[in-house]
Amino acid sequence: MNDFARSIGAAFALIGEADSELLGIVTLSVRVSLTASIVALVIGAPFGALLAITRFRGRQVIIVLTNALLGLPPVVVGLALYLLLSRSGPLGAAGLLFTPAAMVIAQTLLATPIVVALVHRPASLLWAEYGDLARIDGLSTLRSIGLLFALGRTSLLTAFLAAFGRAIAEVGAIIIVGGNIRGFTRTMTTAIALETSKGDLPLALGLGLILLALSVAVSTVAFLLVGRVGEK
Repeated sequence: MNDFARSIGAAFALIGEADSELLGIVTLSVRVSLTASIVALVIGAPFGALLAITRFRGRQVIIVLTNALLGLPPVVVGLALYLLLSRSGPLGAAGLLFTPAAMVIAQTLLATPIVVALVHRPASLLWAEYGDLARIDGLSTLRSIGLLFALGRTSLLTAFLAAFGRAIAEVGAIIIVGGNIRGFTRTMTTAIALETSKGDLPLALGLGLILLALSVAVSTVAFLLVGRVGEK
């Protein structure tokens, strides 16, 4: 118990002193996850809205598949990307393996289905209400998507926060494609796993406290926004 208390005290000391290694890990984690979340929003939001306003053969299959991908195992994504980005893989010449870019790709693949699912449902409800007016006004598909985005700004923010929460807490995929290289690809989650295995509990706990605070904050905001969307 004394060892645990000392580790907690040392963790808070690292946070209070703004330890350089800790700050570097947190900064990289936020930068990678923020980039992945933005890319996921740019890709997933238009696709989710498109599924809401169009009808075509196979649409329902795509919707079901997208929702199924919400439970996509991160380690499987990491393994698939590793095979693609390794020197013997089809994308090996790009030299992306064990770089922050590879980590962004992995997190984007995991976050995009979340964005699609969270945008599609409210967009479908909005389209059921305003779709006839859009057709009467002769709005194109692109302008119709813009209309849904304008009406459903809250759902876009909710989708972004949910994507960021998934990305910032991810460890399985990024440790495979990032390599957990100190000062280069080491994030909060991968560092926690490594430092715990090494017995360096103060740094692991410090990172864990910061990650927990970020995750709780993002989850709380996302929950409140989802509640507001549901009331509309």
